[in-house]
Amino acid sequence: MRRREFITLLGSTAAMWPRLARAQRPHRIPKIGVLWHAANIEEETPYYQSLVEGFRKQGYVDGQNITLEHRFPDEVPEVFDRMAAELVSLMCDVLVGAGAAAPHLKKATKTIPIVFLFGFDPIGAGLIENFARPGGNVTGLSNFSVQLSAKRLQYLKEIVPTVTRVGLLINPNVKISSLYVQEATEAGIKLGVDTQGFEVRALGDFEPAFDAMVKAGMQGVVANGESLIFQARKVIADLALARNLPSCGYVRELLEAGGLISYGVDQRAMARRAAVYVDRILKGEKPAELPVEQPTRFELLINLRTANALGVTVPPTLIANADEVIE
Repeated sequence: MRRREFITLLGSTAAMWPRLARAQRPHRIPKIGVLWHAANIEEETPYYQSLVEGFRKQGYVDGQNITLEHRFPDEVPEVFDRMAAELVSLMCDVLVGAGAAAPHLKKATKTIPIVFLFGFDPIGAGLIENFARPGGNVTGLSNFSVQLSAKRLQYLKEIVPTVTRVGLLINPNVKISSLYVQEATEAGIKLGVDTQGFEVRALGDFEPAFDAMVKAGMQGVVANGESLIFQARKVIADLALARNLPSCGYVRELLEAGGLISYGVDQRAMARRAAVYVDRILKGEKPAELPVEQPTRFELLINLRTANALGVTVPPTLIANADEVIE
């Protein structure tokens, strides 16, 4: 080989090195940070498993082609903030916030895309500008419909027609609680039911709240959508049964814990659906332009075991209208 030909070949090979290096560089695996609200996986069951299943349906497997970073703040405000900042520092591609976690994520970053799920009041919480065009770096799935509070009271009245006084479990730290109270109060006037709020800010507040309900002559209790209520679902069911108070919750898990009836959205499906939003963002869509998904279907669930324990006879028409009945 002549010297000139050798130099030309060497130069051509050298020019290809950067392209070869880029071609051989391993593909970066997307990193998704998930900020829950409870203390661990067990307390987030079945939503944790539903979210992972949702990613799997989109073709993502943790540790293979995606990395999922989960954090569990146990409903402690300062821990929410610390863990949100930690997920931001990990340079996640997308952040997912469950329930009360989403505002803490938004406070921690204005640039990393955020997908919320179980958003009780995303506009009131300052997460989005409107449902159609959220604006900013946040979008997701809302189970917000304040009219549900009235429907829960209505179903409680239908299942126990003699009920005239109903207690509302209220977390005053959550802004949407005032809307629930207003809606339930207006519905109660039409139904001939007096409603009264009983405040709970932590797990230790529920037993005193139920004792106060009994003292005030309440004949039933309604628990509306909020993360503390979910965390206390078993506590609520046990206290209501022990005090002979028929209860209506906002989600299946409250019913499975021992509640009498539930009316609300399928939050397991919502958790699976959140993975679709993450996938769309990873593929280039902007959260500011991704409409927030609002609930269109609601489940009426009845627990006949609890009804029998309370001595309540469920009207056949209500059973016929229920989406599911636990025998």
